[in-house]
Amino acid sequence: MANHLSQQPRLAIDTESNSLHAFREQVCLIQFSIPETDYLLDPLAVKDLSPLTELFSNPKIEKTFHAAEYDLLCLKRDFNFCVVNLFDTMQAARILGYPAVGLNHLLYEKFEVSLDKRFQKADWAKRPLPIDQLNYARFDTYYLLALRDLLHEELVAKNLWALANEEFQRISYCNGQSGQESFPWQRVNGANQLSPQQLPILKELIEWRLTQAERMNRPVFKVINNNLLIAIAESKPNRVEDLQTIGLTVRQAYLFGSEIIAAVKKGMKAEPIKRSYTPHPDQAFMNRLEALRNWRRQTAQQLGVESDVVLPRTFMQSIAENNPQNIQSLAESMPHSPWRLEQYGQDILNRLKGR
Repeated sequence: MANHLSQQPRLAIDTESNSLHAFREQVCLIQFSIPETDYLLDPLAVKDLSPLTELFSNPKIEKTFHAAEYDLLCLKRDFNFCVVNLFDTMQAARILGYPAVGLNHLLYEKFEVSLDKRFQKADWAKRPLPIDQLNYARFDTYYLLALRDLLHEELVAKNLWALANEEFQRISYCNGQSGQESFPWQRVNGANQLSPQQLPILKELIEWRLTQAERMNRPVFKVINNNLLIAIAESKPNRVEDLQTIGLTVRQAYLFGSEIIAAVKKGMKAEPIKRSYTPHPDQAFMNRLEALRNWRRQTAQQLGVESDVVLPRTFMQSIAENNPQNIQSLAESMPHSPWRLEQYGQDILNRLKGR
């Protein structure tokens, strides 16, 4: 298969993972399509995928994905694959201003094809996979190259191919890195509302849940959800009977009650957690950020696209922080983005200067 695919100028690729069904998510299927055939690769059975390393990194072979970022993250995490020369049909549709950019919407609009989405949340680690599920996976890439060609024609016709190409490269530069460097408890929505005395309780509950989820081989949210953990940290229950009044089911209280109470008590005895101090941004920075935000929104409305197509949030933040005074310094805040620099560079500098 690798030998066959390495002779192709373009590949359509997708992955299927078991994130809704296991503690440690893994890629359970990789789909490849080329004009004359489709391949479904089972990485649970084929343990050595090294023949694909050069294929993914080969700059002479274009790889077409739909919504590539998650697939790149999974391929990097599980197999250390780095994808070079990317075409993302979802990003192409966003740049073209399509109101609906899901694969099903685009395939129906272009080819009057409706995909069967019954298996979107299926457990892809189960074996054997039924034929209907295999066909579902196959059709996720079957039409991608044809869709890619139509979107490419539109991008060229509207003089947006250069923007799309640099956006595809920007997605590839992350090499599948998630960028998450904070502690697990810091990523729980609502944690910032807890007191320094309540945060150690949340920390202990998060650590308990991770251990429990690994033991059960289930995603953490299927053990107990974040909202309940926040509620437990706030109310500090000292009896199993109190957990149901907070919102736990009878089964959850029965299975986990004593361990949850033990985690609460351990957290109450721990030292309070003081949040690291983040200096409040100065007013000049906030003014620059607001000016860029307004310009980005107005420009996006004129083009009929979403704001981040005009200027990604990371670029906008970097520009507001660095306050560049000329095109050369602006380029440092917009790496690998020559089209945006040429099209919008002077407008951005004018906005920063209040013009």
